[in-house]
Amino acid sequence: MVEYIYGPVPSRRLGFSLGVDLVPFKTCSYDCIYCQLGKTTNKTLERKEYFPEREILVQLKKAISLHQKIDYITFSGSGEPTLNSKIGSLIRKIKKITKIPVAVLTNGSLFYQKELRKELLLADLVIPSLDAVTPEIFRKVNRPHSLIKVEEIIEGIKKFRKEFKGLIWLEIMLAKGVNDGKEHLDKIVSIVQEIKPDKIHLNTVVRPPTEKFALPLFSEELSEIKKLFGKNCEIIAEFKPREQKTYSEDLKTAILSIIKRRPVSLLDLSISLGKNQSEILKYLDFLVQNGKIKVVHYHGIKYYEIN
Repeated sequence: MVEYIYGPVPSRRLGFSLGVDLVPFKTCSYDCIYCQLGKTTNKTLERKEYFPEREILVQLKKAISLHQKIDYITFSGSGEPTLNSKIGSLIRKIKKITKIPVAVLTNGSLFYQKELRKELLLADLVIPSLDAVTPEIFRKVNRPHSLIKVEEIIEGIKKFRKEFKGLIWLEIMLAKGVNDGKEHLDKIVSIVQEIKPDKIHLNTVVRPPTEKFALPLFSEELSEIKKLFGKNCEIIAEFKPREQKTYSEDLKTAILSIIKRRPVSLLDLSISLGKNQSEILKYLDFLVQNGKIKVVHYHGIKYYEIN
């Protein structure tokens, strides 16, 4: 059976996030140099029901029934969630079965479409990304579908800000020497002032990226850049561990379900599944030995990812 729901996983922004995967692996309108999932294999703008809505809801209800700590139900996962044409319908139906807030993590590439913006209006929180505001840097960092124009994305986000009553946290992912130049940052600041998001999230490359040249900024550099954006800007902090209810389902399946979506550390898995690290490590060693997952070291941290 295909698993459309994963977690809850520890999120640096959303606490314990129950993920909803709406598109096949690496189906996206971008091919970002910093993506932790590798190169995009299906770069597309086609919106359709990639996965059956009914099955997603069945699995979601089951996950909620386990009574684990869930701070947000989050549309994210293996690609760009707004490519799924049923995202609006799913948000509406989720609102009828639970009071857990709904978040949408999106690259914002389809916000120029009025219908898409309308579909997201019932969400509680939308986190679009805006890593570049000039065509040249946009192509360098996001490597978008050929029909996407950064100017249209910016206008779409501005319109959505006026239409949407919920929270908008705008994410800016910075890679050293690519989109962190002073001239470009000044242009981003100017546009962000026009968008007026509730928060600005400065981020950098913290997990193994698609391209080795996508390097992180130092914390001191991020602190200086933060000053440009003002009081509503935050540097994304690491997840603060809290107690999670022990996961009682098949642990090996749960571990694989999480690792399939992103590289994770042993600590990530321990927090997410409510199990001690020594117990999880036995399963990780088994999965490594059997070629299911592999170990990647990035900036002194050991991550596990799908082989």
